[in-house]
Amino acid sequence: MTVILSPDQLVTVLRDTTVALVRRDGPDLSARQQAVFLTVYLDEGPHTVRGLAAALNVSKPAITRALDRLGDLDLARRKTDPADRRSVLVQRTVKGSALLKELRTTMADAEQAIRTGGVVPGLPANTEARARKAV
Repeated sequence: MTVILSPDQLVTVLRDTTVALVRRDGPDLSARQQAVFLTVYLDEGPHTVRGLAAALNVSKPAITRALDRLGDLDLARRKTDPADRRSVLVQRTVKGSALLKELRTTMADAEQAIRTGGVVPGLPANTEARARKAV
């Protein structure tokens, strides 16, 4: 049986995941950088700057700035499209795939804490109390 989390519980999972990511050793990504990262890794490619800008409804320069940061962190890579040298393709990286795996695990742990009212290492200590309130 699938149990659907309430909006309050989903927001708690988001908060706990964000806090866990901020506490870990590694880069912090802005909301825009996370949106670009997740779009590249969760949506089928190929991805272009123009396509990402359209998908996220933001400007191409905003996507370029986000990709600059993701590139600096080796979470995404830009490559000239061999079929159209005016176009730039955005590619996934091994390090980015590892971050996505970590993100999935952290979110699953946060969800489990909500469902069970338990405390999960790496998540905020008051998850249990918030989980009870959110139910």
